[in-house]
Amino acid sequence: MEISAPGRLEVRIAPADVGKRVSVRRLTQTGKAGEKFTDTVGVLTSWDNGVLMITQRDGRTVRIEESVLVAGKVVPAVPARRRGPAAGYAELAEVAARAWRPVESEWLGRWRLRSAGGFTRRANSVLPLGDPGLPLDAALLAVRRWYDERGLPAYVQTASGPDGVPEPLCAELAERGWTREVTAELWTGGLAPVADRAEGAGVVLSREADEAWLARYQRKGVSDVALRVLNGGASVWFATVPGAAGEAPAAIGRCVVDGRWAGFAAVEVDPVRRRQGLATEVMAALARRALDEGASAAWLQVEESNTGARTLYDRLGFAPHHAYHHYRAPDGSGAGRP
Repeated sequence: MEISAPGRLEVRIAPADVGKRVSVRRLTQTGKAGEKFTDTVGVLTSWDNGVLMITQRDGRTVRIEESVLVAGKVVPAVPARRRGPAAGYAELAEVAARAWRPVESEWLGRWRLRSAGGFTRRANSVLPLGDPGLPLDAALLAVRRWYDERGLPAYVQTASGPDGVPEPLCAELAERGWTREVTAELWTGGLAPVADRAEGAGVVLSREADEAWLARYQRKGVSDVALRVLNGGASVWFATVPGAAGEAPAAIGRCVVDGRWAGFAAVEVDPVRRRQGLATEVMAALARRALDEGASAAWLQVEESNTGARTLYDRLGFAPHHAYHHYRAPDGSGAGRP
């Protein structure tokens, strides 16, 4: 909100500001009890026929009638992050994609179409990294045909948050009937502090996901295609904390080292062994190996609902960088977890 004079608010945005991040205040109630207002911050994705559409950081789109708008201004694109290595969205999106490689991939302009037999949405969705080279409706039609040929539903993975993300695409997809099924976040942090948090004693590292590791992995019945995704990456390491004789491991984890980045995934602990520091031990052991290979920064992905993991990662020094969302085409079935 901007106060241009005592007691007076002013709208300082216009349709020409579409694509910019704005802060607006709108009137939501009038009457004897007085007036009530609601503030909204996000990217102004459209302003047509007296209606503003604003996409918030979490990907949700807010529809605002121009007639109830009482204040508005353009605001900085992204606030300063409190910690973590400096990185842009494009760099992290590509690093994350290389760490979870699909079995089949094809480019549509600067949109990367990915397929892996339905094993996770990340490996079976479009990753927009620029202009698809076609008008949006034509590009989405091409996407749907590509996935239909493979017997898969069409998903688009888009994002919201910092500069450079394809945030307006969220609103465009929603307007066309695409359904947002999952929202998660990508967090970043320094690698050395993770390595220093524990000794990593008792953690066994290997280059492949063996039968013991897979016995703890939450996605049971892993196929050959899934193994190709799990084992894909620049330099992949799997961590295992052995369990009792004849039992699945007490904890596991996966890390992909790619240049300065180490990406953590599949950090899982036997439910009866939780709160014993095993997840920290696993990540510390993987972090030390990544440091040995020259990495200095770390990233991971976590769902909004996973409060336990979010608490752990916050304690290890990670912080959210951006949110990402999977939008599904109007028809078709789901394709597994994110």
